[in-house]
Amino acid sequence: MPKSFFRIGLLIAVGAALALGPVAQAAAAPARIKDIVDVEGIRENQLVGYGLVVGLNGTGDSLNNSPFTKQSLQSMLERLGVNTAGENVRTANVAAVMVTASLPPFATQGQRIDISVASLGNAKSLQGGTLLVTPLLGADGEVFAIAQGPVTINGFSAEGDAASIVSGVPTTGRISSGALVEREIGFELGAQHSLRLALRNPDLTTSRRIAMAINDFIGAATAVPEDPSTVRLTLPVNFNGNIVDLLTDVEQLIIQTDQSAKIVIDENSGIIVMGKDVRVSSVAVAQSNLTVSIAENPTVVQPAPFSQGQTAVQPSTDLSVSQTDTALQVINESVTLQELVDGLNALGISPRDLIAILQAIKATGALQAEIEVL
Repeated sequence: MPKSFFRIGLLIAVGAALALGPVAQAAAAPARIKDIVDVEGIRENQLVGYGLVVGLNGTGDSLNNSPFTKQSLQSMLERLGVNTAGENVRTANVAAVMVTASLPPFATQGQRIDISVASLGNAKSLQGGTLLVTPLLGADGEVFAIAQGPVTINGFSAEGDAASIVSGVPTTGRISSGALVEREIGFELGAQHSLRLALRNPDLTTSRRIAMAINDFIGAATAVPEDPSTVRLTLPVNFNGNIVDLLTDVEQLIIQTDQSAKIVIDENSGIIVMGKDVRVSSVAVAQSNLTVSIAENPTVVQPAPFSQGQTAVQPSTDLSVSQTDTALQVINESVTLQELVDGLNALGISPRDLIAILQAIKATGALQAEIEVL
């Protein structure tokens, strides 16, 4: 019989912060302004539409189980002059799909964009299908693009009488340059006299450094940090150009980014990521593991000859318990991330036990960092 093992991790965190260590100078990484901010008004817009994919080789929706596909097919045929009212339409070559796309900023009429297609019913594959004309709508319900074209899929499916195989996801696909932009989004960047820069990683220090770098470069109070996420940029009165020229000049400036001390933990996978500014005061930690092993070895008992008895199975269980103790270890006050990692590795524990230890050290107040659990 296969053995079942149950591992119970017993964490014992002993000690407290012996001394509050000095905080080292904040770590900084150089980066261009254009790589760490988003400019107000320069953004994509999500589009969505509902359409039909035809030309499938018997791998489309079952019209009996997908009434929306049947209704869409009949409506399309009626618009094309084919009357199918009251008829029992049977075909497996059509599939209802949802079509999605991202409208790039400043997209102009006639520009082509890529689209994604995903089956909505019980189709088995979209291989070889062609998407019919599908309007793509924005959040306001207006049509911004029209999609159509042959669908390209990455997966495939094949089956016989006794076996089948599926690779990838054959019910999703893409159409490169499959949509034509019909409506532009009205935003004139060059006509703006003031706009905001949004930090992708909000931080007060980084926001202030961006404003200082821009003002030093322009020689005027052009940028103002409004909050950790926003820097207001105003076109100077005597600037030779518009806001586009100003953005072009400042987006190449190099600044030293900053971030708060943080530890990110993914408990599902046991992944731990620490920022460079994570510090820990001296603390003592002990950890022990209790392992319970259970093995089932049933015994078959035969009745005596001519006794009219029945064969029976007698259960038999082997149970053992083992415990591995780890001596009390001292994690010295760390100055660098490498010293902290070396101190934690000295405990010789698994990443999952390390997660519990970090949370226990945080509870004692010895960890100068924020813990974020995904």
